[in-house]
Amino acid sequence: MSVLAILMEKGCHVVTAAGTDTVNDACRLLHSNHIGAVVIVDRENRIEGIFTERDVVAAIAQRGISCMEMQLSEVMWRNVFSCTRTTSINGLMEIMNEQKARHLPVEHDGRLAGIVSIGDAVRHHIRAIEYEAEYIRSYIAG
Repeated sequence: MSVLAILMEKGCHVVTAAGTDTVNDACRLLHSNHIGAVVIVDRENRIEGIFTERDVVAAIAQRGISCMEMQLSEVMWRNVFSCTRTTSINGLMEIMNEQKARHLPVEHDGRLAGIVSIGDAVRHHIRAIEYEAEYIRSYIAG
C-alpha cells in the first residue's frame, strides 16, 4: 500500500497559501476548512513551506499577538518533510513519527500533488489490518 491509495480515496485537493499571506489569513483558512496545516506554495505550485496549528501557537508565544499581521514567509516551517505517491504507508508513518510531523505534503515532479495527515495514515493502516484479518478468517473457515 502506498500514499497513492490514500490520495485516491480522499482526493488531491490541498489548501494552500502564499508566503505573502498573513498569519491571520492562514488561521482563517485553517478554521474555515477544518484542517491543521496549510502548505505554502509559489506560483508554479512548488512547496516553499508549511504552516500548522503548532506554528500559530509558537508564533504567538514568541512574538505576541502582533504576529497575526506577519507574513507567513516569516514564520512558516521551511524545512518541509514530504513524501511521494509511491511512499509506502509504513514509510509514511515512519517519517511522521521520526519528524513528529502530523502532515506531509505529497510531491510529484517537484510540485505539490496532495497532502496526507497522520489520521489518513492510521485510518488506511487500520483498514489494511482489518482486511488482512478478514482474509485470514475466510481462509481458515473455508
